[in-house]
Amino acid sequence: MRGSEHRRPGREHTTIMTRTRGPALTVDAIWIDRGRILLVRRGRSPFRGRWALPGGFVERDETVEAAVARELHEETGLRARPRAIVGVYSGPHRDPRGPTTTVAFLMTGRADAPTGGDDATTAAWVPLAEAHGLAFDHDDIVRDARKWSGRRFKKRSTSGTGRSTPGCEPGGSR
Repeated sequence: MRGSEHRRPGREHTTIMTRTRGPALTVDAIWIDRGRILLVRRGRSPFRGRWALPGGFVERDETVEAAVARELHEETGLRARPRAIVGVYSGPHRDPRGPTTTVAFLMTGRADAPTGGDDATTAAWVPLAEAHGLAFDHDDIVRDARKWSGRRFKKRSTSGTGRSTPGCEPGGSR
């Protein structure tokens, strides 16, 4: 949002917020379990028929954490919760439909058999070594998630606050 200043006679200075058009907000779920990663085969354009991470658009009045859990369930039938943020990916050409920014979450839960749903024709646990040539920039996201794979998540202290924050590093922003 961008503020524009307006002065009215006899009134205090006010700032009115106007909405600017920016990238759409999306989420992606990375769930790695015993050397396998959960992927979906896209049923729609773009990248119809290609493997991708489960994910999608964040709805109005929805947190990114709720959105990633919802999208994962809609596309795979599985329930999981976000464990950590792998990274924020915002390359201007990451989605051919237009600019998007995604928050990629490492997920944790009970790794049951998935079923494709919503805009995913298939969902499957795929050997991590075979997870390449994915839709969008998901190869980059998986590469960053592999840095997390097998690590213990240690709480890191934020500088000077004394509060603990889960480490959300290796992917960072793109």
